[in-house]
Amino acid sequence: MLQLGRLIVVGFVVLTVIYAVVSVWSRMVRRRKLAREWDQEIRQGDREAFIRDGLENYDDSFRRKLILLVYIVPVVLIAVIIYMMNFY
Repeated sequence: MLQLGRLIVVGFVVLTVIYAVVSVWSRMVRRRKLAREWDQEIRQGDREAFIRDGLENYDDSFRRKLILLVYIVPVVLIAVIIYMMNFY
C-alpha cells in the first residue's frame, strides 16, 4: 500500500511539473502569435493592449482547458493497465 501512495504522490508532482511547463510554453506561443499578428496586419493602437486582450481571451479558451488532459490521460492509462493486469 505504501508503494501505491508513493506512486500517487510522485505521479502528481511529475504531472504538475509537466502541466506547468506545457501551460507556460503554450502561453508563450500564443503571445508570440499575437505579436506577429499585430506586427504584420494591425499596426494601429497599443500593441501591448492587443496582446493583453488576446491573452485574456486565450485564458478563457477551450484550448487552454485541454491542457488539463495532462492529468487525466496518464491516470486513465495507469488505471486501465492495472485493471488489465489483474482481471485478464
